[in-house]
Amino acid sequence: MTPKLFSAVPGKVVGLQLYSLRDQLPKDVKSWIAKVAAAGYKNVEPFGYSKKDGFWGLDAKAFSNLLKANGLSTASGHFGMDEYFVQGKTGDLESYIEAANITGMSYVIVPSVNEEVLKTADQFKKVAEKMNKAAEICKKSGLKLGYHNHNFEWRPVDGTTFYDVLLKNTDPALVHMEMDIFWVVRAGQDPVKIFQQHPGRYALCHIKDRDKTNTDINTEIGKGSIDFKTILSSSNIKLAGLKHFIVEQENYIHIDPAVSIKESCDYCKNVLKV
Repeated sequence: MTPKLFSAVPGKVVGLQLYSLRDQLPKDVKSWIAKVAAAGYKNVEPFGYSKKDGFWGLDAKAFSNLLKANGLSTASGHFGMDEYFVQGKTGDLESYIEAANITGMSYVIVPSVNEEVLKTADQFKKVAEKMNKAAEICKKSGLKLGYHNHNFEWRPVDGTTFYDVLLKNTDPALVHMEMDIFWVVRAGQDPVKIFQQHPGRYALCHIKDRDKTNTDINTEIGKGSIDFKTILSSSNIKLAGLKHFIVEQENYIHIDPAVSIKESCDYCKNVLKV
């Protein structure tokens, strides 16, 4: 039986993780943001912000104005947290919160955790505790904290995994999960099973397809091997608690990036209905 697909609801729009354009944005942020809008996206998820360099040379206010001028918004952003998780300092986190509020985000996303502090199960628990504390700091400023996975989270350590410890030891009301579906599948895990085990924990997801020939790389959504029609069926979306659907493309094989991101956007909107 073909799963019933999610029927688009106003306010639920497909976004683009701007890491997809990490080589292009530093050269010409303004024209590439315009191309993102032209491809059909209404939302973007930035990455790489710093107090010194802003978003590709634009401070948070200027970047926000650029998005608005192109009919774009941003609900979430990826912010490097090594200073916080490794050194225990909150200076960068505070600057991220400021930038997130200026640009109108709802979520400050931890893109990854330095493996230097993920060598033992005890370290896993300490990171989870720090994540709860960071989430409390974000909440005081009207924001939510999220965590984005890769595949290392499922590597067995001391009879457990970082992902299991993280989900068990973080407050579901404070720490929201952003599932990168590509990395979950690449880790040999089942996204739907994870939704079933942790209902309501997944406010966001990365939609990133897996090349059928070279399974270590991405391809445009709908061209690869991941069954997004099942994973993002209406029942699974409701079960997971998903609200934000974000395309990410890390590899471009014989295709222009502007063409690629449009193909993925079209598939998400016309086939997956997100």
